[in-house]
Amino acid sequence: MDRGHTEDPPKFWAVAMLRTDRSKTMAPHSLLPTDHADGILERAAAILQAFDEDHRQLTLMGLVRRSGLPRSTVHRVAGRMVDLGWLVRHDGRYHVGNDFVRLSGLTPVRRELREAVQPFMQDLYETTRLTVQLGVLEDNRILIVDTVTGHRELPMLSKVGGTIPAHCSSLGRAILAHSPSTRVDDVVGDGLWSRTARTITDPGALRQELVTSARRGWAVDDEEGNVGIRCVGAALCSSLGEVVGALSVTGPAALVQPARLGPVLRATAAAASRRYAKLPPRIA
Repeated sequence: MDRGHTEDPPKFWAVAMLRTDRSKTMAPHSLLPTDHADGILERAAAILQAFDEDHRQLTLMGLVRRSGLPRSTVHRVAGRMVDLGWLVRHDGRYHVGNDFVRLSGLTPVRRELREAVQPFMQDLYETTRLTVQLGVLEDNRILIVDTVTGHRELPMLSKVGGTIPAHCSSLGRAILAHSPSTRVDDVVGDGLWSRTARTITDPGALRQELVTSARRGWAVDDEEGNVGIRCVGAALCSSLGEVVGALSVTGPAALVQPARLGPVLRATAAAASRRYAKLPPRIA
């Protein structure tokens, strides 16, 4: 579901692009090619990859544990990254620097897609008065690109720049329902772990749910990410008909009625897709 944690929004769009798929207990650096492990860029990437939704600020020893690099290396490379503005160090803790936020504004997913879809997100919010989110599939997880919350913000939802599981979110299911089977296989291969007692964890049941979602034009997360929270999502497509992201509406289960909101999401996503498809290519 379109949710995550209650910390401040992570400021690491570049990390989402660098992130390799891993479990929460696996050191990111351990997945780097050994023949490139001595490169400064690989070391910097390992340090950046140590940050995620659950680890937005890290001490030096936290970076050591999560990067898999020696303490002396982390101290030296992290210090240089602070000098460059890639990291910020405050009260003995490191977090990703704002330079990555600035650079994120140059990426197509942040600029073209968001600019095309944002007016429709506002329309959805005005219609439903529920939280609206825009997400894309990134490394088998959903990256939250934009959100409209109004005054009734749900603290358990993931912030812009955060990631959520694809298999149990309406954003993820909406995208996977229109994706090649190989992409679905990749997500299933990562494991369908349970967030609540209602989460679909059986691969066959998930694939059937994706078939149903594709047929009706919207996906549902029925309290599968957070108890008491329901979400409805619909896919966004390019001019070639390829899925590029999804829109969702999220709120208390009592207020989110899929039979009523599903057709609204489907029509809105279709209109947003048409606008996105008409955007002229941007040339530097």
